[in-house]
Amino acid sequence: MADLLSVPLKKPSDVDIATPLKNLIQSRYSTADNPENCTEAVNEFSKLRSNAIWKAFEKYESSLEIIYGYYDQLVALETKIPPQELQVPFKWKDAFDKGNIFGHKASLTIPSLSFEKVCVLFNIAALQSAVAAAQSIDSDDGLKLAAKLLQQASGIFNYLKSTIMLSIQHDPTPDMNPDTLGALSQLMLAQAQEIFVHKAMHDNMKDQIVAKLAAQAEELYAECLKVFQRENLKAIWDKDWIPTIAGKQAAFNAVAELYQSLVCREKKAVGQEIARLRRSCELFKAAQSRCGKSIFSDLLNKAERNLAEVEKDNDFIYHERIPDYKSLEPIGKAALAKVLPLQDRMSQNFKDLFSSLVPVAVHQALAAYDIRKTEIVNTEISKIREATQELNGILASLNLPAAIEVTDSSTGLPPSIVEKAVAVASLGGIAELSKMIEELPDLLKRNQDILDETDRMLNEEKAADDALRQQFKEKWTRTPSEKLTEMFKSNAGKYRQIINNAIEADKVIQSKFNTHKAMMELLSKSPAELESSLPSGNGGNIGNSSTVVTLRQLMEEVETIKAERDAIESELKGPTADMKDEFLSALAKDGGINEAALSYQSLGQKYGPLQKQVQESIEKQKSLVERIRSAHEAFTSERGTTTGGREAMMCQLAAAHDVFRDLLNNLREGTKFYNDLTQLLVSFQNKVSDFCFARKTEKDELMKDLTQESSRTTPAPTPPTPSYYSDPKPSTPPSAGSSTAPQPAAPGQVPSNLPYPVYVQGMPVPYGATANTPYPTYAPPPMPQGYNPYGTLPYPNNYSFPQSGQTGTYPSGTYPPGTYPQQGYQPRPW
Repeated sequence: MADLLSVPLKKPSDVDIATPLKNLIQSRYSTADNPENCTEAVNEFSKLRSNAIWKAFEKYESSLEIIYGYYDQLVALETKIPPQELQVPFKWKDAFDKGNIFGHKASLTIPSLSFEKVCVLFNIAALQSAVAAAQSIDSDDGLKLAAKLLQQASGIFNYLKSTIMLSIQHDPTPDMNPDTLGALSQLMLAQAQEIFVHKAMHDNMKDQIVAKLAAQAEELYAECLKVFQRENLKAIWDKDWIPTIAGKQAAFNAVAELYQSLVCREKKAVGQEIARLRRSCELFKAAQSRCGKSIFSDLLNKAERNLAEVEKDNDFIYHERIPDYKSLEPIGKAALAKVLPLQDRMSQNFKDLFSSLVPVAVHQALAAYDIRKTEIVNTEISKIREATQELNGILASLNLPAAIEVTDSSTGLPPSIVEKAVAVASLGGIAELSKMIEELPDLLKRNQDILDETDRMLNEEKAADDALRQQFKEKWTRTPSEKLTEMFKSNAGKYRQIINNAIEADKVIQSKFNTHKAMMELLSKSPAELESSLPSGNGGNIGNSSTVVTLRQLMEEVETIKAERDAIESELKGPTADMKDEFLSALAKDGGINEAALSYQSLGQKYGPLQKQVQESIEKQKSLVERIRSAHEAFTSERGTTTGGREAMMCQLAAAHDVFRDLLNNLREGTKFYNDLTQLLVSFQNKVSDFCFARKTEKDELMKDLTQESSRTTPAPTPPTPSYYSDPKPSTPPSAGSSTAPQPAAPGQVPSNLPYPVYVQGMPVPYGATANTPYPTYAPPPMPQGYNPYGTLPYPNNYSFPQSGQTGTYPSGTYPPGTYPQQGYQPRPW
């Protein structure tokens, strides 16, 4: 068995990973129609973790395949669920910390898959070193396996050295410090080179080759010794590590000189042979002295025998001069050990448990595609509706088409007015509008309460952290709350502004409702009641003049344009091609997704013709309005001025009908907006709740450590009162058995019960943006999809709500790019 150093394993802690992972997948990354697949995969993943993290401590070769499989699952899962999304407080202890008499060991708790992954990867390298150390140097297979594992371990430690700070974004424990990892990588590489030396000797390779391999091993151990003796690292290692490394450096220098002396023997260079053998014997003895144990004792004996023989032969036969060792030609070096790169797949029979989940890159591409699609849809629908509102306002002001219709003999009303009244009544009339408006305050209050509770949790967590920081001073080493909650606070403020804008939108709707309430009440009545409410006047004597015929034809064109716009809007709102398969194909083909090119190409094919139709419809309306105004002027001059009370009231009824329809649409969208906002706020609150839970776990660990540390020392007793001192007002003496020593202040307490569950079944858990913090920052998704007037975000724009009394319907709000309503996955921060 090779005398190799093996890295100790990090000790993990058991955590419930199944419940939060299952809730996260089902609520945010639902795989498909069968949720049982998700449950089965999560349960299997949880069992795999429990088996892998504890199986490693058995230090068998078979344990490697198990921990390889768990690591591969972590890597695969990390590509489908952002590491910071899974709020599980993973706790790992320092590998080199032996603890103290109280059993305390340095540890770190971070709720991130990335932290779990790097800790598992550290244990893989540590286990590889242990399995390599257990191999026999007399077995060819054992030497091959040891060399392979040590080179892989060196590669893993080197990989961790360059990625650890980016992965955990937190001050690491000493074993995960980049300098520590670099030193371990050096050690594994030196030990791998040592195995190649044993392999060369085992295979009886040429003496020159063995000498060069040993010279390279000596150089690697010399570099390793320099790193291990750094001031910031010396205290980390076991007490026998540095002596062992120093001993091996000398030992392999001795081996190199011994085998180089054999090369000199072949060349009949007796003087050089003696010089190298003398140096070899000195180094072998120095190696044993440094490490305090016998290493390479057989080679030392061989060197001493050879030296005695060659010195005797030289004294009696050759009489060669013994050169100074420093004048000898340096031994060449052969570097066989290499730092192997980290493999993409470590296990032999890997099967992705979460193969049905869509990768994060595809989620991001789909979200970007949906953002661009919604930009186009909202813009074009806004153009259509604004143009239609303008057209309706013009027609209402001209009392068209009622002014050119023959009065119905049964009702005494123009057919268009009767039609509008029937439409309003069929949609529920003013009672339906009143009911929906009355529901808005309750929906608003619900969202405000959720956001208020979220703010309370953040403030409470900060207050607790500040109190403990004040109590423990510099000993309270964890990151301050304000540095971690900056994004939470920012997002809460933006949600608050969204709600405030929605309140203003509700006020505008209420104002428009009040303005047209009387006319909408009339339209909600039967035609007979409507006729009786109108002032008396002449009707039905329109005739069939050329101007009337022209106006009727123009009204038909108006209806045609409206029908065309309804069809365009329906197509704009209709489903588009599912880009998931296309993005998955691009990801598999090129290893990346040019979602911008794919999105614009697909969106151009789908919406390009519709955008052209919208523009043509708006241009057509301009010429149509000019012809309507011209024809109406001719109609008015021909008919004469008859703007009595009846006709004016019909204009108001027509305007009220249009406002009714717009308000009904706005209120439906507003109700949907508030309900969808509730889901987003609950998800946001869950994120904050998860953060507070993780912070509480970290707080409990740190307080436990500080409590154990403070209990190691006993406070000194109060010194007795000097005999010469007399107190003029003596206090009551303490009772027997009481202590006069000052008692330490009790640690600050933080309520442990969170007001909301960490995970809410069925609610979406938004995608988290990565930031330079140990805790996941939350980037809220945009507002729920749908065309609504409530979503104006606190960004500068040129939009303003219409004032009470303006002609036309209440326009829907617009959003800056990337901030408008959108359901589902959102990869971008605000």
